[in-house]
Amino acid sequence: MPVVMAEKKPAVDQEKVRRMDEVLNVTEDMEKEIKNALGPGPQEEILTSAFKLHITRGDIHTLENGEWLNDEVINFYMNLLVERNNKKGYPALHVFSTFFYPKLKHGGYCSVKRWTRGIKLFEKEIILIPIHQKVHWSLIVIDLRKQSIIYLDSMGQTGQSICETIFEYLQNESKTRRNIELDPLEWKRYSMTSKEIPQQLNGSDCGIFTCQYADYISRDQPLTFSQKHMPIFRKRMVWEILHSHVL
Repeated sequence: MPVVMAEKKPAVDQEKVRRMDEVLNVTEDMEKEIKNALGPGPQEEILTSAFKLHITRGDIHTLENGEWLNDEVINFYMNLLVERNNKKGYPALHVFSTFFYPKLKHGGYCSVKRWTRGIKLFEKEIILIPIHQKVHWSLIVIDLRKQSIIYLDSMGQTGQSICETIFEYLQNESKTRRNIELDPLEWKRYSMTSKEIPQQLNGSDCGIFTCQYADYISRDQPLTFSQKHMPIFRKRMVWEILHSHVL
């Protein structure tokens, strides 16, 4: 009988994590800018503007450790990802704002039908929808290449009903814009488990996890980060938003 050797976990995984830690570091000059933005000053002071959005010092302060991200920061960052993907040749990306899902949930397809006017949604490859429920952020990822709707939650909660609502939206959008009906049996709708994706270990980092899920997935990259990376992600997001540029 042949002897089956136990498969060793490849050391390259740890090497990737080590290289990632090095890449995530910020320079001294960046630290100064970040510290200044997070410092005292009028909360209503506008520090940067783009995508018809204004980010104030108060908005930036939500990126301090222990704070909850607000709609303005998440929407601005998601737009940065779209801009980055367009420039870098990453998958064709569309992002709905944080206000899309509540509007869809309470008003149905008719209430958001105009949101894609002038946009050929089904020519995109990945669609991201940030989800806000009470005090918690999560993410829907629609991968049109794989015909999948995936829910990612940094606290391991399931979002099956959200996935079904989004599929119903896509069905209506497809019939309205293309006169094509989607086959429900061909579309996967599921929630990723806490064993499949990085999880938060506190009560304040859900927004950061949501943004980083979006960043990595929009580049077709594995989710190699963890809770320990959240403070550095917060700093980097301050700089990225100030400069309207994803590192």
